Amino acid sequence: MAWQKVCRLDEIAPLGARVVALAGEKIAVFRTDGDDVFALRDACPHQGGPLSQGIVHGSGEHARVTCPLHGMNIALASGLALPPDEGCARRFPVRVEAGEVWLDPSAPAGT
Repeated sequence: MAWQKVCRLDEIAPLGARVVALAGEKIAVFRTDGDDVFALRDACPHQGGPLSQGIVHGSGEHARVTCPLHGMNIALASGLALPPDEGCARRFPVRVEAGEVWLDPSAPAGT
């Protein structure tokens, strides 16, 4: 894996996101109110809206983001659209160590 440090955790507002560009991808790194961190391709599967500008809800495996364009809800843990919507945003492995956020942009899609 090619882990890369992208920012400090405190550089992402709780219930917010930060966009990083790695390996030719715009990646939205999300932080929940419980300090869970997730990373998805910054494009809604519906029409490519910027997920980083959406509203973050919940925490843990129930965390989701609502696309700002048409209200599609995406599960942050899996990248899958929540019913009744369909689709998937590419997910990237992410971890937090000593207050720093790391992600692996080279991981296969959906891992």
